[in-house]
Amino acid sequence: MQSTALEENGFFIHRGLTKASIDDILYLLNKYSIYTVSTDDTQRGDDLEIILSSASQKPIYEQITSQIKGMIMSGELKSGDPMPSMRGLAKDLHISVITAQHAYEDLQRDGFITTVAGKGTFVAAQNKDFIREEQLRLAEEKLYEAAQIGRENHIQLEQLIRTLTMFYEEDE
Repeated sequence: MQSTALEENGFFIHRGLTKASIDDILYLLNKYSIYTVSTDDTQRGDDLEIILSSASQKPIYEQITSQIKGMIMSGELKSGDPMPSMRGLAKDLHISVITAQHAYEDLQRDGFITTVAGKGTFVAAQNKDFIREEQLRLAEEKLYEAAQIGRENHIQLEQLIRTLTMFYEEDE
C-alpha cells in the first residue's frame, strides 16, 4: 500500500492523520524540546536524553536536575559514569553556561555527581537508600508546610490529599 505525503509546516504528514492530530503534534513539539546530550567520554555508549518544557513552572536548571537525579536513581546512570562538561551540557541543551552550572551545583550539593579537577564530572558513588531518605525528608518538609497552610486556611484534609494525588500523577 502506497501512502501519499503532504508537506505541512515542515513535516511530512501521511494520509490518515487529521488536522487535529497534526495540531496536537505541533503543540507538543513547541511545548517540549528533547535534547540528546553527549558525554566527553566515548566509552559511554549512549547519550543522555533531557526533555525541557517551556511551559513548565519549574526553572530549566530544576528540570535538568530532576531528570538527571531520576536517571541516577533508576540505574540508567551508574556510579563512575562520565557526565558532560558544563559547557558541553549548555551547548547541547541550548542554554546558558550559568544555568548548566546551577544544575551541576545542585546535583553536587545533593551528592549525585562529583567533579575531579582535570578529569571531569562523574556520577558519584552513592548509597541509594541514603539519597532516597534525604529526598523523603525534603518531601516531608514540603508536606508539613502544606499541612500548616491547610490548617490555617481551613482547607479540608481530603482536598489536600486530592491535590497531592493530582500533582503526583500529573507527570506519569
